[in-house]
Amino acid sequence: MTEDGRTAGFMALPGRTEDRREVFAGALGDVVRVLGLEVAAEPESADGPTWVHRARAALREVWRDGAVLSDEAFDALLRAAVHDPDPSFNRQFVEPALNAFGHRRVQAALLAYLRTGTDPERAGAARAWYWSALSLRMPLVRAEHPAAADDGADVVKEWYAAALREFVHNEHVDVRRCVLPLLPLRKSSYPPELHDLVEEAVAIARSHPDEYIRHRVEHQVGD
Repeated sequence: MTEDGRTAGFMALPGRTEDRREVFAGALGDVVRVLGLEVAAEPESADGPTWVHRARAALREVWRDGAVLSDEAFDALLRAAVHDPDPSFNRQFVEPALNAFGHRRVQAALLAYLRTGTDPERAGAARAWYWSALSLRMPLVRAEHPAAADDGADVVKEWYAAALREFVHNEHVDVRRCVLPLLPLRKSSYPPELHDLVEEAVAIARSHPDEYIRHRVEHQVGD
């Protein structure tokens, strides 16, 4: 994502170091329950779709046909987005939340996960943040209690400052892998009091034992 909050392409993240599929299945189950969907818990087979795949397919139909989302649905969607192990499929939860509740509310929720969540949740919030500036293209998905529109520009600035601090001070490898691609590494992107942290972040990334982090920082610094 660029400094002004627009999405930009970058190389694929490596797989997570922890298996969180069971946690995600529970979060996805909450989304299915809140939306009142019926996804049959059929016996799994090696050559057939899993329950997760069937649930994802059911959600695609909901977003296509339209839905009115409650506050409970917002919480469930954001939790599923944060715990989704696939950094592409998590868009399925972020985008409808954006359309129904707006950029500010979604980005503020992801920022809260980054600041106070567990390490897997912090990493997941960074993965979900990648989609948080998408244009609103789901006119049939709306909130039960709409709020005034707000672009959330101040939340974006808060995210970058919090993400910079997180990258420097949190040694969890998944957190650093997920935060780094979205992190501006120019001092001009931050207030003066954070300039030393920018230098420290670059130094940490360049000497990090993880190959992805070392490769990624050179790509960003070279841009």
